[in-house]
Amino acid sequence: MRFTHPVNTLKKLGCGLAFGAAAIMAMPTSALACTQIYMGSKLTADGNTYYGRSEDFGPRYIKHFGIEPAHKDGNEYTSVESGFEYKSKGATYRYTFVRDNPSQWEDRYDAYSEAGINEKGVSCSATLSTSYNEKAEEADPITEETGIGEYNYASVILGESATAREGVELLGSLIDEQGVCSNDQIIIADNNETWLFAALSGHQWIAMRLTDDIASLNPNIGNLTYDVDLDDTENCLHSEGIESMPKEKGFAEYTDGKFDVAKTYGEEIGEAGMHQWSRYIQGRDYFMAPLAEGTDYEIVKDEREDARATTGALVHEMQPLFFTPGKSDWNTFEMIRSFAARGENVAGLNANTDGAYAIGSNRNTEIHTFQIRHGMDPEIATIQWEMLSNAEFSVAIPLYSALLTEVSPYFSDQDVSFDHCEEEDVVNNEEPKNSINYVLMDINTLAYENRDHCAAGVRAYLDALQKELIEQNLTVDEAMQAEEGTEARTALANKAGKAATKNTYVKCKAMLEEMRDYLQEGDFSEEFVPSDYDADNDCLVESITYADEALSDEDVAEPEAEEKEVTEEKSGQQHGRHGRWRRRHHLCLRLRDLSSQEGLRLSRSKGGQDSASSLALLVRHLTGGKHRRETRLKSFQKRFPRAYCTVL
Repeated sequence: MRFTHPVNTLKKLGCGLAFGAAAIMAMPTSALACTQIYMGSKLTADGNTYYGRSEDFGPRYIKHFGIEPAHKDGNEYTSVESGFEYKSKGATYRYTFVRDNPSQWEDRYDAYSEAGINEKGVSCSATLSTSYNEKAEEADPITEETGIGEYNYASVILGESATAREGVELLGSLIDEQGVCSNDQIIIADNNETWLFAALSGHQWIAMRLTDDIASLNPNIGNLTYDVDLDDTENCLHSEGIESMPKEKGFAEYTDGKFDVAKTYGEEIGEAGMHQWSRYIQGRDYFMAPLAEGTDYEIVKDEREDARATTGALVHEMQPLFFTPGKSDWNTFEMIRSFAARGENVAGLNANTDGAYAIGSNRNTEIHTFQIRHGMDPEIATIQWEMLSNAEFSVAIPLYSALLTEVSPYFSDQDVSFDHCEEEDVVNNEEPKNSINYVLMDINTLAYENRDHCAAGVRAYLDALQKELIEQNLTVDEAMQAEEGTEARTALANKAGKAATKNTYVKCKAMLEEMRDYLQEGDFSEEFVPSDYDADNDCLVESITYADEALSDEDVAEPEAEEKEVTEEKSGQQHGRHGRWRRRHHLCLRLRDLSSQEGLRLSRSKGGQDSASSLALLVRHLTGGKHRRETRLKSFQKRFPRAYCTVL
């Protein structure tokens, strides 16, 4: 989670960088709100390793998925959060990224790469912000003059490293030489190893090779306990002075006679971290290894005027960084959904009812989950499941990022305007065209702000969509593993990425339009349910065509082709009573044509009323083919008893 954006703001105001960074480091740790998760391969149903992170920064803050090309003459890395500089010693590797909009960072296109995979199969999740204690700060302060930080971590690691261990060693050497400008944790992995890297103080760091029989959950807590053998160079790398420096300065801590890294450098338990602890407790509950109120923690109230949440928690003693979950068959869907946990089953810490801060916060800006198949060819070993919005109401798109050379046009590039992020009336003002980034953002805003009417239906639909993406990706993956050679794999990766993104966009955009219609009409006697959702069977009415498109001989349709299906009135009439009338009129005409084509007789119940949502649903049912049509129409009649009725 980035907490350095005020540096940029202060620089624009003419303030010095040192003052800006000092002000930021004075921020309470409760302002940090990202969550990092790891699940070892022995604890998953498919035997794969999963890890990832949610980034919290603001409720409407656009992120961009893209590709940084290889640079044959090397690359120069610089930062706006510090004076860090580094020049490649040779050619760099191509990698994917999830970056910020340049308008927020002095029009720079390299700001905060966050997550990606390079062409060698090295993946990186950066960054989980943490903090150090006063004694560590006094002895070895972070350095804004030269230190590397979140702005550059992923770019340097992915651009320069052929293996995860190389990435760890490179980052460690840069901290040895130039220091860091913030305390952070990062995960670096490849098809053989997964490493957790922690920047402990200005020049001290540790990296631990994660085993396949543990889980880890960290919501910005720097002193979660762990036992590590500093002399085991196969599984632990670290700075030379990690123990000698604090021992010399008089603040080294030992547990049972052994040097305790977390206790030496991390902060003590305090009220400033109450919202981190609430998320830790929510996450442990999600992974079926719950803590007990009263025994392990107490619920506390945050009475500050500017508090993001009113309820938090404080543990009685420090908790572990690694734990054993309550089962050992976690699947892809459950791992993706873990980032949306809101403490629904934790009494007193349910974000929906108790005012607690959540892992699945409305301040999520992007979430990535890496699925690693150990031992597989590094080109295809890792699948990146990418969300570009709040996890609670979003969908993760599968991407073979190590191979990608092209990005779906439905991912808005970094030149798209940032203005829609500041839109206050999302109901009546549509997002820029063909932008999955903004579509997911607007879905989140509307579902979150209209939770009582929209949340359940939206979440159920997106879960059904996510499950179809996961299921169909198994088919795509079989084809990917059967392909021989990088060229053929790259072609399939590019096509699959476009097909998955397009299918996700089309489904989510249609639902977003229905949400807007529903909220504009203002009749909340029934909760919102997307017309494409079959509640009786908990599935989509019309399945996506991701796998079929990815494996077909035809190119994936571009946005321009999709635009031909958009109704004429939508292009010139986005809101208002007249626009809604025209939409209903258009749908009525389409129903008439469909009934004629399909040999159906349509009748209307006495005094029937037809919203655009009900009409759109009926059109979708009639155009979805004859398979299960009768079941769908009966479900429609039950949901809209005063709307159009059909007779087969």
